[in-house]
Amino acid sequence: MPVYALDQSLWFPPVEEANEDGLLAMGGDISVDRLLLAYKRGIFPWYEGDTPLWWCPDPRFVLYPGELKISKSMEAVIKKGIFDFTTDTSFAEVIRSCKKLQRKGQEGTWITDELEWAFIELHKLGFAHSAEAWLDGELAGGLYGIKMGKLFFGESMFSLHNNASKFAFTQLVKELIKEDVFLVDCQVYTAHLESLGAKMIQRNHFKEILQKYI
Repeated sequence: MPVYALDQSLWFPPVEEANEDGLLAMGGDISVDRLLLAYKRGIFPWYEGDTPLWWCPDPRFVLYPGELKISKSMEAVIKKGIFDFTTDTSFAEVIRSCKKLQRKGQEGTWITDELEWAFIELHKLGFAHSAEAWLDGELAGGLYGIKMGKLFFGESMFSLHNNASKFAFTQLVKELIKEDVFLVDCQVYTAHLESLGAKMIQRNHFKEILQKYI
C-alpha cells in the first residue's frame, strides 16, 4: 500500500489505505485543527526525525473502562494512600515529563517541541487532559490524552516512582467511568496496559465506535 504525502491542506486519506504496520501518511503540519481531524478518524501522530507520521493500525489496542483490572498490589497502594490524584492541574508539566523520559529501546523522544505546543493548545481549548499522581507534594507520575465525546485517546505516560503512572491511569479510568466514557484508545499493544485490561479490536469495529460515540 502507498504511504500518502500530506501537504498543508487539511485532509487525510481513508484509514483503510494504511499499510500493514498501520502507517497511513507522512508530512503535513501539527496544527490543532489537523490533530482534531486525525483523532476523529482514529489517526494519531508519531514522529520519525522531523517528519510527522500518521498511523491507524489494525487491530487497535483499547480498554473498555468497565473491564479495568486492578491488581491486589495496586489495591494496596490505593488503600495506603501513597499517592494523591488530580486531573488537569499540571498538564504542561506532565507532557514535558513524558517528553523527557528515557525509555528502553528508544532513542530520543517522539514528542517534539511542535507536538508539545499543539497539545498544550488543545488543553487550553478543553480537548487534552492530564492525570497526575503526587508523592509528598511532588509530581511522581501521570499521563495525558484527548477526550472527545465519550472517548478518551491516551497518548503517553511517565513514572518517576514505582506504580505512579499505573495509579494515575487506574484513577483516571474510574473518573472516566463516572463520566460515561465508552472507550479508552491505547493505540498499540503494551504488556503494561494489557495487564490493566486492554485488548485488541478490529479497526472496522473501532471506526464504528468512533462514529457512534465521538
